[in-house]
Amino acid sequence: MQNQPQDAFLASIAQAGNEVSQGWMRIAAAAPAAAQAAPWLAAIQKNAQHGSSLHASYLEKQAKLWTSLVSGLGTGPVAAAEPGDRRFAAAEWRDNSYFDYLKQSYLLAARFLEELVEGAELEPRAKARARFAVKLWVDALCPANYAATNPDALRLALETRGESLAKGLANLIGDARKGRISQSDESAFEVGRNLALTPGDVVYENELIQLIQYAPSTPQVAARPLVMVPPCINKYYVLDLQPENSFVRYAVERGHTVFMVSWRNVGPALGHLGWDDYLEKGVFTALRAAREIAASDRVNALGFCVGGTLLGAALAVLAAKREDIVASATFLAAMLDFRETGQIGLFVDEAGVAAREATIGRGGILPGSDLALVFSSVRANDLIWPYVVNNYLLGGQPAAFDLLYWNADATNLPGPMYCYYLRNTYLENKLRVPGALVNCGVPVELGRVGVPSFVLATREDHIVPWMSAYRTLGLLGGEKTFVLGASGHIAGVINPAAKKRRSHWIGSAPYPDEPQQWLASAAEQPGSWWPRWSDWLATHAGGARKAPRVRGNSRYRAIEPAPGRYVKQRAPAAAGAA
Repeated sequence: MQNQPQDAFLASIAQAGNEVSQGWMRIAAAAPAAAQAAPWLAAIQKNAQHGSSLHASYLEKQAKLWTSLVSGLGTGPVAAAEPGDRRFAAAEWRDNSYFDYLKQSYLLAARFLEELVEGAELEPRAKARARFAVKLWVDALCPANYAATNPDALRLALETRGESLAKGLANLIGDARKGRISQSDESAFEVGRNLALTPGDVVYENELIQLIQYAPSTPQVAARPLVMVPPCINKYYVLDLQPENSFVRYAVERGHTVFMVSWRNVGPALGHLGWDDYLEKGVFTALRAAREIAASDRVNALGFCVGGTLLGAALAVLAAKREDIVASATFLAAMLDFRETGQIGLFVDEAGVAAREATIGRGGILPGSDLALVFSSVRANDLIWPYVVNNYLLGGQPAAFDLLYWNADATNLPGPMYCYYLRNTYLENKLRVPGALVNCGVPVELGRVGVPSFVLATREDHIVPWMSAYRTLGLLGGEKTFVLGASGHIAGVINPAAKKRRSHWIGSAPYPDEPQQWLASAAEQPGSWWPRWSDWLATHAGGARKAPRVRGNSRYRAIEPAPGRYVKQRAPAAAGAA
């Protein structure tokens, strides 16, 4: 015999949950103001027959689910979570009728919204933005994200007599003071103590960069040095994390004299800097200094993410000026063609860019925290909500993870530089158009870049979709080598060879604008792509010479040991930010 008081209690709670889900569904489908603000809602209203049939089906399934709960008979699942959905891993979501009802009711409502969007008559970009907006909303409303509807949180609160909730509140207050959600145990890491440990010296600095020259670890080194240009929207030490996963250390151990650009975390005093400043004071300065210090004919250059975009523009400027100082270029998860920018591009439209230009386009700072939130929002169920649950609902502490510690170390950008980048790449995609941009006084034409290029993309990259990175092959002149790595934007790049993890794909590149055709003919290889890149780079080493004993030269003297001051600067207050 069923426990009638308990059943009545569960039924009342479930009814309340049902009313909530029905309420926000009605708001989504019917509010005229929302329809004016979101074109996809207006499109749904135009397609009334489609929406009505979906709504009828949705109500029928919710009624079936409700009947199953109140009758206690059970009719099997009406809605099931996707395999591997960690939000509903607790046994209660399956075994407790109350939580099982909440889960299924939520899933039904989420899929109803998704189907409404798919049925809306929208052009492709508008539909993609609608999908993304709905996903953000649906992810946020998951019952696992709230203490009153998370079985793990309720159970732990009872077991600890509320201590877990008190710890969660303390964690929330601490994160509010930091202005971000903690994703890693930040006390476990410190730049210069257990991150960015490859030995070297800062041999040059200006207001925007420090240039690090790393100490050789082999008796002989390549005659041509390797200059790394990391993304300016993050700290460089993603390429020099811990010794076992340091890409810098790997390159040094293979006989390269490595130079690293360490971008300054700019404050209000540098809020006037523009795109050309990042080329002149950053990329060109580093390339020329490394060439002079190494006394080499040319240098090899590498750009990662936005660093690769800057490198591509820099190479086009050098080609226009006929300055032959780069022997080869490596592009790691970088875009030169911004036709397909993935979900990041959905944040960019004319109104938003114009608003930024009006506020910080002539001076000011874009806070690094703004960009960090955008990147996390693209993968909210990986980078936001698990930490909300763990840190605030369960009162836990995030694990120590070097990549996520780096991810939280945000970097500010000058407003003029950021606005130029946003308009001319993401919004108008001018970098790929010959002569559409003028950088450092000359037209930019990527096709004039004739140096050999190694282009790496990563298959699950949500920042630089691999097919966009592939299209670099059709823009640059010279010989091109393309490799597709497994995993995502960071983990796919930082994949140490010694661990022999993941895989990569290689093949010829006969389809400059058809990445899927390339993939269909490519061969998957086990392990990291690092050795393949190392073998390629060796062919552009320019011979060998005895490893230098002194970093710098008579003009570029050692200023301080690596990792230097600039990389240790946390984001300052962003006066003038929008």
